[in-house]
Amino acid sequence: MPYIGNQPAEQFTSFATQEFSTSATTSYTLDHAVTNENEIALFINNVRQQPGSGKAYTATGTALTLSAATASTDTMYCVFLGRALQTVTPATNSITTAMISDDAVTAAKISGSLGKIGQVVSTTKTDTFSASTSSGGDSSLVTGLTVDITPSASSSKVLILLNFAAAAEGEHGMGFQLFRDSTQIDLADTASSRKRMSKGKIQNSGGTSYSVNFSTNHLDSPSSTSQITYGVKLNHTSSSSKTLYVNRSHDDSDEAVGGRSASTITAMEVLA
Repeated sequence: MPYIGNQPAEQFTSFATQEFSTSATTSYTLDHAVTNENEIALFINNVRQQPGSGKAYTATGTALTLSAATASTDTMYCVFLGRALQTVTPATNSITTAMISDDAVTAAKISGSLGKIGQVVSTTKTDTFSASTSSGGDSSLVTGLTVDITPSASSSKVLILLNFAAAAEGEHGMGFQLFRDSTQIDLADTASSRKRMSKGKIQNSGGTSYSVNFSTNHLDSPSSTSQITYGVKLNHTSSSSKTLYVNRSHDDSDEAVGGRSASTITAMEVLA
């Protein structure tokens, strides 16, 4: 049938019918499931029957129940009224995100060849941190630069993205370690007595109004569904105790050359 404008989302088709082989019974099986008896028109000996409880017949699913038994000589057929309306296949690019419920797409519906992010949590530290650290030792976890995540499955991996600015008292190298709870991760290979770190060491080129940027991305396999805390510890190469800083320079001079920084740690659950 001709129409003006967009093609309708629905279209009409011919009514489906079913003929029954009758016998002395009140129970029959429909070819198509229905919600109730009002979705079919039933004819016995070419006389339309009245639907409803206490009347000629009831129907639900594929069960058709008559109020009185038929005879083997009767003729009976039905017309499926509810099947006259059919939905056509949506046109290409006609489905928008607004048409999809927020919970309609689950991880099981996404192709295994695609990266699937289950959740993202992030912490941004805008204040400063300082800690006195002994020779060859590590600082405590940098306060405010930790992130908590609870994986939804033990097979999930966690991608850690970290970026922060640090400084140290004096001229020497600096580095950091990434931790999952109390376990050090993102490590270099063991090499004699050399310290195993996540990233760096950077030698101070002189002066006191400096800070350096550290960053890493690490795909961790925690094999856990419990809450996990990821955090950072600092270290230095000096033979004596030194104070280490985050988000500020050593002397923290009140001028543009010193400045302050913000640091961020992000954890993303990657579903297996």
